[in-house]
Parts: sequence; structure tokens; C-alpha cells
Amino acid sequence: MDSTTAPMEANSICDHKPSRGGWNAAIFIIFVEVAERFAFYGLSGNLITYLTNVLQQPTPIAARNVNIWVGLSFMFPLLGAFIADSYLGRFITIIFSSIIYFLGMVLLTLSVSVVPLHVREIVFFIALYILVIGESGHKPCVQTFAADQFDERSPQERMAKNSFFNWWYLGINIGSVSAVLVVVYVQDNVGWATGFAILATALALAFVFFLVGIKKYRKQGPLGSPFTAAAQVLVAAVRKRGVDESRHGKGVFFGDTNMDGNIDVETQAITSSRTQRFRFLEKAMIIDDIDASSNTRNPWRLCSLNQVEEMKQVLGLIPVWLACLYFSFVHAQMSTFFTKQGSTMMRSIGSNNNFVIPPATLQCVAGFVVITFLPIYDRILVPMIRKFTGKPTGITILQRLGIGLFFSVLTMLVAALVESKRVKTASDHNLLDSPKAIIPIRVWWLIPQYILLGFVDALCIVGTQHLFYDQMPEAMRSIGAAFHLANAGVANFMSSALISIVEGASKGKWLGNNLNRSHLDYYYFLLAGIGVLNLGVYVVVAKRYVYKNVEGNYENKEEEMRNGHHNQIV
Repeated sequence: MDSTTAPMEANSICDHKPSRGGWNAAIFIIFVEVAERFAFYGLSGNLITYLTNVLQQPTPIAARNVNIWVGLSFMFPLLGAFIADSYLGRFITIIFSSIIYFLGMVLLTLSVSVVPLHVREIVFFIALYILVIGESGHKPCVQTFAADQFDERSPQERMAKNSFFNWWYLGINIGSVSAVLVVVYVQDNVGWATGFAILATALALAFVFFLVGIKKYRKQGPLGSPFTAAAQVLVAAVRKRGVDESRHGKGVFFGDTNMDGNIDVETQAITSSRTQRFRFLEKAMIIDDIDASSNTRNPWRLCSLNQVEEMKQVLGLIPVWLACLYFSFVHAQMSTFFTKQGSTMMRSIGSNNNFVIPPATLQCVAGFVVITFLPIYDRILVPMIRKFTGKPTGITILQRLGIGLFFSVLTMLVAALVESKRVKTASDHNLLDSPKAIIPIRVWWLIPQYILLGFVDALCIVGTQHLFYDQMPEAMRSIGAAFHLANAGVANFMSSALISIVEGASKGKWLGNNLNRSHLDYYYFLLAGIGVLNLGVYVVVAKRYVYKNVEGNYENKEEEMRNGHHNQIV
């Protein structure tokens, strides 16, 4: 059961100190994830600069290439999660993917240094997509494997796991901020080969540290294909679409069989509470005459209540996932158009203005917000709110996501206003036709939109990580992490598609290679309008969402089953 639906546990949690058992193992795993994010953001944060300045790609094409690469980086984890859950297990998948990731980064380093110029671009993109393969197993498994180190049977470790997601994201933001501050500066001022070599070295060191903690880990082997169980529910429900539980059925199959392997209605044990949504799937667990007369259960005709409820839970997450695409869409602007905006503005600091900040460096502002806000949220705000709500996490996960989506809309509104100011300044100084000129407006004007984006990250990214770990069936938790990541992947593809649509519809007037003559502010206002509509849809989806409710988490189980109770919390 989701911790946000268990107010009765709040007092016991407050009376105990968080357990260190899970953290003793998780700390080794966190380092390998911090290094991966260090490498990923050290590359993605400044990738558009390499594509436009070194490979001489036009800005819209470079933005699309960045979005496609980032999108695939977040989509391929679906494949990696399937392999991990079905065949290799999370630990082995992390080992193989880390090696592939490191080799891809080494090839990337070579592509910008020793590789001949006439094939450099080809090798560069080959290396980029080798990194995608490495990320496919790395991204969905590392966080899930770390969360698995906390024993859910212990109240102290369950509480520690609630905090884990906040501190996990804090750690990876330290990695991303370090990359933006250090690596991006090295890339722009020392050399791309040196910058990429730093990323490869970090990956190697973190992998060694991960192996040092190998004896501390709780390792779980593959639990079988989660898609098979889902397919069985759908097939069984269709095959029994004409069966009625009250007239034709002989009871509901809860999951037990007797000594002979036959279905035993009397001895069945309940593992999940029965909910009232997606009722058509319940046909799959009704015992009909064919099931009752069979010597063994046919899993493609009869599924357990627990199996059906898990399928319901997965289907229930899909509308939430779709509504959360928007904040990832907004986030995609940071490494593309936000960075290009900064490249046209005054970035020099110091008494003689001889130190120039790389435009991608401002991305660290969002990271600093996360690093500052998450400890305050976890240690101060949550305990304060908990006193009023009685929930261990203060507010529910869906409430947290809703606040984050609201901040996403504000981010785009502020970005649009700042861009209008930047273009007006260019017009006032007759620089509209000078796309490479530095406009006399300080880059600090961009800081508010980065600050707002930091709050979006802290609320939404951590929220979806927690939601898709906690609310997915145990056998599908790597898939759940992959769905969280795929949100960013799909959003980047959507961003790339919208750029093409807007570019075509406006005939290049909104999004052109010359930002001074373009109307990027109109594009931002468009995204803000989409965000308002999306927020309305999200409120409806959140009100209808039903948190996972597992038997054993409530004191009065029989009464809840009798009354058909289910927890519905926004």
C-alpha cells in the first residue's frame, strides 16, 4: 500500500529513528547513479552547443537532434527493464549496462579527438547511441535496485524508503550540477575531448565503488515476464466476457489450489483488496464450470484476484503518466532553447569582464534549487504538514505532482516574458539582423525560469519516481521506473515534433536560426496555454485515481471487503 494512504502509521513512524539497514547498501548504489547523471548531463547539457558550433548544424535541427537523442535515452529503458525483470535481474543488468555505458563514453571522447575529421560526425553519433544502449539497462534498474535494499516488513525501513526518493534525487542533482559547473566549462574553454574524458573517468570510478559493496546487496533474480501475467488477465477476461459472477460463477479465485492442484474455493487466501474500477477485468477471476471441472488451472482462462488487481493498478497509472508528460515537455526546453537564449546574452563577470560563463552553466541554478529545497522539504515541511494530514509523506504523491505541474506553467510564462524582453533589447540596439551578436542584456534575466524549473524537478521528478516504484506490482518495479523515464522520452519526442509543426505553420517566423528575428516568446506562450489545459485534465485524473490497497495494511480487513471500501485520495 502507498504510504500516503496509511495515516494510522504516522505516530509509529514519528516515534522511531529511521533505520540505517537499507542505507548501508544503498549508499554504494547511489554513487553509480550520481556518476551516470554526471555523465549524462555533462553531455546533454551542452550537446546543442557542440552540434551548432562545431558540427555547424542549424539551431532547429540541432534542437531536434538533442530531443531525439534524449528521448531515446529515456525510452530504451523500457526494453532494459523488461530484460531485467524477465531474464537477468537488476544486479546483472546494472553490471552489463555500466560497462556498455563506459565504452560508449570512451568512443565519444575519441570521436572528438583522434578520429579523422571526415568521419568524426558519424562516429560521434554512433557513440551517442551506444550510450543509449547502456542507459537502457542502467536508468530503470539502479534506482529500483537501491530502493529494494530497504526491507518493507520493517516500519523503520519503510519510513526510510519514503525519504530515500528525496535524498536519491538530491544526490543525482549534485552530480548534474557538478557536471554543468565543471565539465561544461572545460568543454567550452579547454576542449571537448578533455570534458568527455572527465565523464568517462567518473563512470569508471563509480563502477569500481559499486563493486566494492557487492556483499551488502539484497539481490533478487528475475521474476518472469510481467507482460505475460498482464496478457493472461486480458485474454481470460475476453474469453469469459459472457460469464456473470452471480448467475454462472462458482466464486472468485484468490490464488490458492488444494493438494491435488484443483481450485479450492474454501481455502483461498486474499492478498489484494478488491476495487470497483475496471470491472470488466474481473471476468478473468470468476470460476466457471470449465474451471471447476478441470484438474489444473489454465492461467489463460482463470487468473487470481491479486493478478487482476495488479493489472487494474497498471491501467490506473496510465492516465496519470499521460497527464505528467507536460512537466517533462517543459524540462526539455532547458537543454535546447533556454541554452540558446543564454548564448545571445551578456555572460561576462569579474572586474574586467574577462570571465565568460558558458550558456549551459545556468542549468546548475535548477540543480541548486533542488539541492536546497529537498532537505527543507524532507526534514521541515513534511513533518509540519504531517501534523495536519496524518500522512507520513505530508501530502500525497498526486498532490505533489499537481503543485509541480502548476509551477511548470509558471516556468513557461516567465520564460516567454523574459524572451520578449530580450528581443526588445535586440530591437532597441538594432541587432535583430545580427544573430551572432551579444545583446546588451545580462544572462541573469534567465535565472527566474531556471529557479521555477528547479521546483518542478524537485516536486515532479521525485514524485513520479516514488509513484511508479510504489504503485507498480513488485514484479514490475523496473518496468515502473522505466515508465517514469519514458515520460521524459516521449516528452522529448513530442517537443521535437512540436518544433517541426510550429516551424512549418509559422513558416520559420517563430523558430528560426536567428532567434532575434524569431518569436520564441510566442512558442513559450503556446506551451503555457497547453499547460493550463493539461492541469485541468490532471485534476480530473487525480480525483479518480485509486491508490494500491494491499490486504494486511488495514486493521478491519473483513469489513472493508464487505463494504467494497477503496482508498481514493487526490
